[in-house]
Amino acid sequence: MSTLPHRVTLVDVGPRDGLQNEKQPVATEHKARLVSMLQDAGLKNIEVTSFVSPKWVPQMGDNTAVMAALERHPGVRYSVLTPNMKGLEAALPTKPDEIVVFGAASEAFSQKNINCSVAESIERFAPVVEAAHAAGLKVRGALSCALGCPYEGEISPDQVERVVQLMKDIGVDHLGVADTIGVGTPRRVQAAMERALKHYPLHEVSGHFHDTYGQALSNIYACLEMGIHTFDASVAGLGGCPYAKGATGNVATEDVVFLLNGLGISTGIDLDKLVDAGAYISEQLGRPPVSRVARALLAKRQG
Repeated sequence: MSTLPHRVTLVDVGPRDGLQNEKQPVATEHKARLVSMLQDAGLKNIEVTSFVSPKWVPQMGDNTAVMAALERHPGVRYSVLTPNMKGLEAALPTKPDEIVVFGAASEAFSQKNINCSVAESIERFAPVVEAAHAAGLKVRGALSCALGCPYEGEISPDQVERVVQLMKDIGVDHLGVADTIGVGTPRRVQAAMERALKHYPLHEVSGHFHDTYGQALSNIYACLEMGIHTFDASVAGLGGCPYAKGATGNVATEDVVFLLNGLGISTGIDLDKLVDAGAYISEQLGRPPVSRVARALLAKRQG
């Protein structure tokens, strides 16, 4: 136990990655209220929205309005996803603290989704990274399909390392290894993380796990054993998995905090307030939270 980190940083991606994959649209005021509740619960890193074409992602069409509606707290980092220069140019006036770019470890995924190779897709981000740095912003890179691809199947550590190197080459500051379809298991996750750690320091590598096959918490523990101490999670388990019909998406922040509390690892997050935030946004979506911890604690409150 002594080898585990003493403190973990959680990045709540619910407002962006979660709501982006929910079919039910959410009003701007509710999105801003969710961010407010998350920071009141102690979250210091929140992925707020994405600056993408509303034609492709209508759920994020109110990105500028959401950023304007934020009640910003000192010490909280508000990040946004910007897939291209047009997105970055739209995002900069809203004053984000960090931008996120993404690339896939799978050639098949890249070709089917954006009609170009992995290398070409990463190269497109080079001017985005350069411009973000010129604006004084940190750039976080998300490496999707790092453990498996809906078209290609299993992804090897060699494939992961190749894209990690490409992201490093264009100046991406932080590397997030993402199990987009939730097929990873602990040893495979550790193998992928080892490749990321060859190119990035421990504090600039994070994990992003989907719970499609119920492995997300196990995979987070496997990363903790390696000393990794930054993870993405989504309040209330927001966000389906678009490549696995009916499956859950992002691991729920409440479930991760409960695990870390049980391990004696500090997060600075108030679990009860976090459950309140998840219950609030789930009510707007007209369904209960996906989080098992949230459901258990809400039931306990009702006696």
